[in-house]
Amino acid sequence: MTGKPDQSVTKSDRIVISVDAMGGDAGPAVVVAGLAMSAKKNPQLGFLLHGPTQELTALVAKRRILDGRVEIRDAQKVVTMEDKPSQVMRNGKGTSMWSTLDAVKKGEAAGAVSCGNTGALMALSMLRLRKVPGVNRPAIAILWPSRNPQGFNVMLDVGADVRADAQDLLQYALMGTSYIRNSMDIRRPRVGLLNVGTEEHKGHAELKEAHALIAAQAEKADYEFVGFVEGSDIPGDAVDLIVTDGFTGNVAIKTGEGTASMLRTTLREAFEYSVLSRIAAILAYTSLSRLAKRIDPRRVNGGVFLGLNGTVVKSHGGADATGISAAVKLAFLLAQQGFAEKLAARVASVVELTQDDVASQDAEHPIK
Repeated sequence: MTGKPDQSVTKSDRIVISVDAMGGDAGPAVVVAGLAMSAKKNPQLGFLLHGPTQELTALVAKRRILDGRVEIRDAQKVVTMEDKPSQVMRNGKGTSMWSTLDAVKKGEAAGAVSCGNTGALMALSMLRLRKVPGVNRPAIAILWPSRNPQGFNVMLDVGADVRADAQDLLQYALMGTSYIRNSMDIRRPRVGLLNVGTEEHKGHAELKEAHALIAAQAEKADYEFVGFVEGSDIPGDAVDLIVTDGFTGNVAIKTGEGTASMLRTTLREAFEYSVLSRIAAILAYTSLSRLAKRIDPRRVNGGVFLGLNGTVVKSHGGADATGISAAVKLAFLLAQQGFAEKLAARVASVVELTQDDVASQDAEHPIK
């Protein structure tokens, strides 16, 4: 490989992704390395890279594959992990995060990727891109390794907002099914509502109300509602989409990440215990490599902000180059599918349907 971009792809044919070079735990060098990995795999990709020009120019110059593929936008300020969202909304102009989102707002890029502060990124995304009409609360959707044929389930919300009423959970179901159709090509996704049990009498009042709302819209919105599901179903094959509030979802993913980390550490310690165990590790190398790849969180790095007028992917703050590349790939795929526009149209159509339902119910039972 010469390191030169594919000459058959012109600049006008490229899909441009806006990338925040700052804010991640490992700094901009890892972000640039991730862009180089993505550029090698996909000649259609172009980048707007936001951060201090001098530092980024030196890093990009070391990656020949990025020649002619990256435009650097100077942004001297950085949103830190300690910054409060309210402070960033007031004083965020001039930061790499603000600049990254502004490029999407202006139509210069088809999507944004950032490793930065999640709360600040969501706050600025809502400020710069605004919510899709009809959406009360945006949500963060993530891919979760599962036993399904596609290898993953989708879960939302996982931390955009700790609160969610019944109407919010219905909107999460609608946005999540649209995401699945566009990212996994599953025509009729199966939807489950996370609860403490599968029985319909379990759970608090808002969950029961959400159950009724999601079930009522299943036929019109063309998804299969399987009802309540439990935590054990998150990596299972009973559903494609798990709907929950941001508090529960965030606890679930952190628990899953911690368990996967413990499993990797425990296996490594077990196979390093003695000479015989090391020999066993060599014999089982292929199977262990498959397992490691299956539970590798870098493969599914990237939470998508749903419900905004634009595509925003939140990469894990500690992501390495492989993780950054995965987040960029996700943003590219959604941009290629025109996902943000399809989602807005879907939400609008279902809002109209629910309003029609309410109007017909009022007509049948007029207030006297």
